[in-house]
Amino acid sequence: MKTEMLAMILAGGQGTRLGKLTKNIAKPAVPFGGRYRIIDFTLSNCANSGIKNVGVVTQYQPLALNSHIGNGASWGLDGINSGATILQPYSSSEGSKWFEGTAHAIYQNIAYIDQMDPQYVLVLSGDHIYKMDYEEMLENHKANNASLSVAVIEVPIKEASRFGIMNTDENDRIIEFEEKPEEPQNNLASMGIYIFNWGRLRNVLLNSYNKDGQMIDFGKHVIPSYLDSGENVIAYRFKGYWKDVGTIESLWEANMEFIEQDMELDIRDKSWRVYSKNPISPPHFLTETGSVKDSLITDGCYIAGDIRHTILSEDVQVKEGSEVTDSVIMPGATIGKNVRIHRAIIGENAIIGDNAVIDGTDEIAVVGYSEVIGVTVDEN
Repeated sequence: MKTEMLAMILAGGQGTRLGKLTKNIAKPAVPFGGRYRIIDFTLSNCANSGIKNVGVVTQYQPLALNSHIGNGASWGLDGINSGATILQPYSSSEGSKWFEGTAHAIYQNIAYIDQMDPQYVLVLSGDHIYKMDYEEMLENHKANNASLSVAVIEVPIKEASRFGIMNTDENDRIIEFEEKPEEPQNNLASMGIYIFNWGRLRNVLLNSYNKDGQMIDFGKHVIPSYLDSGENVIAYRFKGYWKDVGTIESLWEANMEFIEQDMELDIRDKSWRVYSKNPISPPHFLTETGSVKDSLITDGCYIAGDIRHTILSEDVQVKEGSEVTDSVIMPGATIGKNVRIHRAIIGENAIIGDNAVIDGTDEIAVVGYSEVIGVTVDEN
């Protein structure tokens, strides 16, 4: 099947910095914003950019992610000449071989990519919150006759040492790549979004793995190799909201920003919808004796407590006398009576017993997936 550009979403990360929240699911499958999962934003970008064929590379705890994505129908990727394909770690006579890095994941799926026969391969991460037109990036790639384009965003210079930094000339040609430099020369941070000319990348990966297998990671190995060999590597500057939600603090911050009516992401933009497995419908919820202020409430919630500046995902219960402020409550969580929750993330299907206090004033408090707090559980 001939396609101009194939998207490959790398969605196998364990997300260890999210601690309890990724004990049972991969980071891209973590709920976000009450209605979504993190990977929905990347998948929606593909759909809105006119990219109809997407390979989703999974690895760690893939079941929830696989079930969520299915055949891609929720993102319009289930047509005759389109589709979303779940790509598991490669298995051989030697047993299962996990992906060792981003480039290694692409190498192990060369057969799938060859079957799609693309001219360009768009490599994406499944764990960022943003809206981006990849078609515009492709047009820039073509206009500059690039072999590789790297999407970059300006970050505060004091935070630049956390990222891979691209040093460019006056034409935005990348001349040097620095991986998390202690003293960065500029603030152009890689977003982990790449467009490769597939024929060239295919040869680089095959030659490497036939020789020494050193092309494991795009940032650490492939990009420096392209620069050393004189390839035309272009920085594509992105301006807009972009959040790497790889830490508890950043995940909480992004959710809190999501509540704001005028947030830069503009989730209400009908021309660039963010889709998810569940249909987006007007919220309906039952409020008994409680109150809701400056919050985002999703379908099926029961509220008998007081909710302020908080996200309640679907099927959350907040019982009498409880107060929840500046928090994210993920789907199916139950909060008992007279509970106090402040600056916290409560995981899916967690149970918070009566009179519990969860205070994240000093550091965001986290309750994990199906974790039980303040309740005696009968083992029988």
